[in-house]
Parts: sequence; C-alpha cells; structure tokens
Amino acid sequence: MTITKITPGQTLTSTQKVGLDLVAVLGGGRDVVLAIDLTESVGLNDEGRIRLRQIIQDSLKPGDTVYIIPFAQDIVLSEVKSGVNPLGTPIEFISNNQENIDKLLAKIPSPDPKYYGTDIQQAEFTIYQGLAQINQNRLQEKQYIKPQSVIWVTDAPLFTQPGITSQIWIETPANSPFRILESRESQQRQAWIKDLPIQKRSLSIKTQNNQQYKLTVIDIAPTVQEFCTPAPGNQETCLVTPYLIKKLSIPGLISILILIVLFLSGLKLYRLQKKWELIVDFEATAKPEDQKCSLPNNKRIAIGEYDSTCVDSIDCPGVEVRAYLERKGEKLYLVPTNLTPIYYNGKEIASRTLIDKSRFRLNCPDVRNRDYEIIIKLKK
Repeated sequence: MTITKITPGQTLTSTQKVGLDLVAVLGGGRDVVLAIDLTESVGLNDEGRIRLRQIIQDSLKPGDTVYIIPFAQDIVLSEVKSGVNPLGTPIEFISNNQENIDKLLAKIPSPDPKYYGTDIQQAEFTIYQGLAQINQNRLQEKQYIKPQSVIWVTDAPLFTQPGITSQIWIETPANSPFRILESRESQQRQAWIKDLPIQKRSLSIKTQNNQQYKLTVIDIAPTVQEFCTPAPGNQETCLVTPYLIKKLSIPGLISILILIVLFLSGLKLYRLQKKWELIVDFEATAKPEDQKCSLPNNKRIAIGEYDSTCVDSIDCPGVEVRAYLERKGEKLYLVPTNLTPIYYNGKEIASRTLIDKSRFRLNCPDVRNRDYEIIIKLKK
C-alpha cells in the first residue's frame, strides 16, 4: 500500500459524520493509546497503575487495538515507525481475562532518570497525526474506521497554544520547533487539535513527593479527512462519500429488509390480535342488523344453541349446535356438527369449509324444512 502522509482536510457534513459513526459501529473495536510520560517528575506510582488497570480492565473490549507510547523529548518506541504503523505495532486486545490484562500492564514502562525535558507539544502532534493517519489508511484500503482514545499520563499541560514558552512549560527543549509560534510543526499540531472531534476528561494524581500529574482521557469520534478535487466534466472527486456508499450500501439494504420484515411482522401480529366483527342480519326480521359478535383469533362462534367453549352464539331453529364459525389466523371456517343441516351460500355443508367472502349467507332450515336464512357481514 502506498502511504501518503495525511494533513487536515475539509470540514465534514453532518450526514458524513453520522455515516462514519455507523461505519465504526459496524466495524467494532477502538484504537486506544496509552501515552506515558517517562520523566522522573511523573514517576508513575501505585495509584497511577491502579487507575490504568481500572481503565484496561473495565473499559477495553475484545477487538480494541492498544498502542503504548512512551515519550519525553520525543516519542520513545522500541521499533521503527512506518507509514502503515505511525505509532508502532499495536497490541490486539483479544480477551478481557486476567492474563491479557497483566500482559498489557507489564508492557507499560516505568519512569527512567535518563529521560528528561518533556516536549508535550511534540508528543501531542505525533500521536494525533498518527491516529488520523491510521484511520486514513483504513479509508484508503476500504476498511472500517474506528473511534480512538488517548490516555495521557503526564504532568505537562495539554492543549496549550502554539509557541509554548518556559512560563507555560519549562521542560520543552530549547531547540524544539514547538517553541516557535509560526513554525510548521506548531501550526500543524494546532490544525490537528482543531480538526479532530476531541472530548477531554482529566483526573489529578499525587506522587510520593507530593507533586501532581494528570491522567487525562481524550476521546476522538470516528473521523477521516475529506479531500474534494475538481475533475473534468464539471465534476469533482471526493474521498468520504464514495467510501460511505461502499461500506453502508449492503448493511443499509439489509437494514431496510429487516425493517420491512419487522413492519410486516408487526402488522401481522396486529391483525392477529385484532378482533373481527360479525354483523348478523336475520332475514326473518325487518332489522338490517340484529346482532353483532366479536371474534378473536383461535376462537369460535356457535350457530344454534349456546356453547360454553365459544365466545358467542348465533340463534337458529333447533336445540343443538349446527355448526361453528371458527377463526384461524386470517381465515374463517364453517365447521358443521352434522347434527342438522346447514347451508352456505345455497350449498349444504358436511365438512370444514373455508369462508372466503366478507358477506355470506347461511340457511338453517327447521324441522319442517322451512328456510331460516342469516346474512353475515365480516369486518376484519
């Protein structure tokens, strides 16, 4: 992969930010940097290590990648940095068990007297640009970007203005370009601090010498740098939107299908739970509506005498139940008892029969074979 060193890009739209958040959720995991000041004035003490253990034990999750970045006058890594790994090779946090936690804590270096003069602005610039480069590499390779966090353990002030003076922080080396307000490094650092979506939380910790350093957590929302360039044909070519379309199109279609299935399932459940209404009109009377019955799912209405297993009954000649109107889901059946005849739309029914009309006619002739017609309207 050809690596181009990244610089702050154009402002992202609110839609692009939401899209990047979704991509990060789909990909899972985070980049977590443990930035440890190695100078003796910090002297990472027992309390500091307890709090680091808390962070590792309680907040790191399987799938996170962890970078341990010691620093003083410069970043102190035991390996050569590259464009692919600008912050060194990360540690994959595979499982949140005690063994993995102890291994990770064991890699956190202790303060060393040979390190002095913390160039905090140099450390900020290197780490923030490195994190931006890591996500930009993922963008270039069409991989899922991640949210990122930096846990600073230092007594140096963070987020100072460009051109840091001895009055603000005396340890900055005299030859550091970050002492110069207009230096390229000072301006680039400030540009990254301004560009990245940063949230900060801090906690002060006392050392054995009754001095203080801070444990500061910096959370960076998942982001990449957008570059839109004019192209022939009155067009322009951009980075972020095509990336989002590629990463979210299939999950988007799947989400739409899931929503459709959920909607249809909810609609079916609603229809199954909804009681049907049967409006009964006895032709022997002058009234168009003689009776109304409610029919829940998996229940039935007796035609003839009252039946305790039914939710209602429709009267007709005789002292027996001639049939049942039985609801099964979205279907209505006429189930004859074959004790006395019953007709459905002019045809005698001898077995379970599906009623596929919303208005139908039943005939329950009496013992003298005289017609007794009932018209029923079904409202689902």
